[in-house]
Amino acid sequence: MKRLLTSAALALTLSTAAHAADPWTIDESHTAITFTVDHLGYSTVHGFFRAFDGKLTLDTKAPENSSVEFTIESASLDTLWGLRDEHLKSADFLDVAKFPTITFKSSKVTPVGADAAKVTGDLTIKGVTKPVELDVKLNKLEPSPMTKAETAGFTATTVINRSDFGVSAFVPAVGDELTVRIDTETSPAS
Repeated sequence: MKRLLTSAALALTLSTAAHAADPWTIDESHTAITFTVDHLGYSTVHGFFRAFDGKLTLDTKAPENSSVEFTIESASLDTLWGLRDEHLKSADFLDVAKFPTITFKSSKVTPVGADAAKVTGDLTIKGVTKPVELDVKLNKLEPSPMTKAETAGFTATTVINRSDFGVSAFVPAVGDELTVRIDTETSPAS
C-alpha cells in the first residue's frame, strides 16, 4: 500500500489536475482485496474480502506525506466454499465474532521510482498489530474514458505470516505465508 501511495503521489505531481494533500475516493466496484495460501502442498487456496472501506490522501508536492487506510470486515471473507469459509471465520482462524475488522494504516511512503513505492504501515488482524510493507505499483494515471475524471489505478502486494497475527491453526501443513494483493481504482474526492 505504501508503494501505492508513493507511486500515486509521484505521478500526481506531474498532473495539473491534482492538488497537494488531496483526499481520493476508493472505487469499491473496481477494488479487490485477495489472498492466497498453500494447502498441504497440493494446491493453492484463493480468497477475497467482499466488504471494506478505505481512505487515500495524496500529497503531490511531498509524496512521503501521502497516506492510506483500509478497514476490512472479517466476516466478508469468501473462498468460494461455504464450509471452509465458516471454519476460517471461527475461533480457529479469524474469530470474526470477537474481531470483526482487519485494519491497515500507513505510517511511511517511500518512492522507489516514477511508478512504484513502498508503503509501510500497521496491519491489525485478530487484535494483533504488526508492521508490514507493501510493494505498490501505479498502473495508470489519467482521465477515465468512462467518467472523464482523473483516475489512478494501483496494485499493492505483500506476504505475511498468518501465525504472526495469532492465526496459526494447522501451520505448517496449511501454509503460514499469505500472499495479499490489493487492486484498486481511485479518483479525487468530490
